[in-house]
Amino acid sequence: MINVRNIIRIAFVLFASILFHSCSSQNYAPLQVVKNVDVNRYIGKWYEIAHLPFKQQEGCSCTTAEYEIIDSLTLRVKNKCLNDGEIDEANGKAFVVQGSNNAKLRVQFFWPFRGDYWIIFLDEINYNWAVVGTPSRKYLWILSRQPKMNENILKELTVKIDKAGFDTNKLIFTEQNCN
Repeated sequence: MINVRNIIRIAFVLFASILFHSCSSQNYAPLQVVKNVDVNRYIGKWYEIAHLPFKQQEGCSCTTAEYEIIDSLTLRVKNKCLNDGEIDEANGKAFVVQGSNNAKLRVQFFWPFRGDYWIIFLDEINYNWAVVGTPSRKYLWILSRQPKMNENILKELTVKIDKAGFDTNKLIFTEQNCN
């Protein structure tokens, strides 16, 4: 049964996909990504620590992203959050951009639109945290394997994110007290 809330969510996903597709990075230096991502280590559950404003996430807490391998170039993506006491879930796919050493993905939640999902910082030793952004510098997510991130690491990442051209003053820190 489709209700009005689901139709609104679909419309937001469509709008966000168009926005991702149409955002230009012409005013910025090229966005650097990590040298290599081991997809087998990247898959699994991530907790959102912070993000730049994104209409689809308004009112969300307890936000997570979970990745599974479909094949060598495709991941299944399941994003969840708690919004007004209800679980919101968005399912999609992430496609590896060939030649990017798995650091650049194109995420699709609503066909045929895809948005950039570039891994710009990563705990390359333990894969305990990651920072994902878009070349336009409009969207960014700080992710962690745990619901809370070490404050010193978070401060260091915020400095790096700022130097990469993202507006860290607009970061929204995600409530993760979800027990």
